[in-house]
Amino acid sequence: MMTRVLFFLVFFTSSLVFSQKDSLKIGDKYWEDQLYLDISYNVLTKQPSTIPSSTFSYGISAGYIKDIPFNRAGRFALGLGLGYNYDSFNHSLKVLKTNTNVVFSAANNPTSNTLNLHNIEFPIQLRWRTSTATTYSFWRIYTGLKVTYNLSHNFTNVESGVTTSTSSISNYNKWQMAATLSAGYSTFNFYVSYGLTPLFNNAVVGSETLNTSILKLGISFYFL
Repeated sequence: MMTRVLFFLVFFTSSLVFSQKDSLKIGDKYWEDQLYLDISYNVLTKQPSTIPSSTFSYGISAGYIKDIPFNRAGRFALGLGLGYNYDSFNHSLKVLKTNTNVVFSAANNPTSNTLNLHNIEFPIQLRWRTSTATTYSFWRIYTGLKVTYNLSHNFTNVESGVTTSTSSISNYNKWQMAATLSAGYSTFNFYVSYGLTPLFNNAVVGSETLNTSILKLGISFYFL
């Protein structure tokens, strides 16, 4: 079912792209890549020495970017956007909320230990591309920042058949920023995002400060 939905979305948006460009002529002012979809493999970086590396984790982002060309040729532009982001992590950091504070520790052979995030994101891009008003495939390099605001975060730990769930901790940084780069040709574009803001504030594991941030590697799709 999900495969059919994705196929329909790609087919529909691709049809809109061709319809838009078929009505343009070389020299006309135009806008590119106003809808985006990012799919990434996620890694938690800067973990304390007592916390093993995260295992398979992923993220997906989608939204709208207002394309603001600097000239009629449209090869240089500014992008300002709004989107939604979901991230899921399989990791080894155990987070428990007590009556007085939040305790961070290494998970002890958990059956499952996950972190799920729901964010609103605000992409800001400087855009260079080899497009024209009538070309469908072209090279692009987009670099910039993504500012995110966390709507919800939930830590779920399963150990020895016991499930604990922790959310809305005060140590979580709701506002975060990441440096981004998207580059490629036509449909498929390499995507990387490096977190500039730690996930947590005033958090320690043992004697080590928790400076965990997010690295994302994946692909970007642009439409319209």
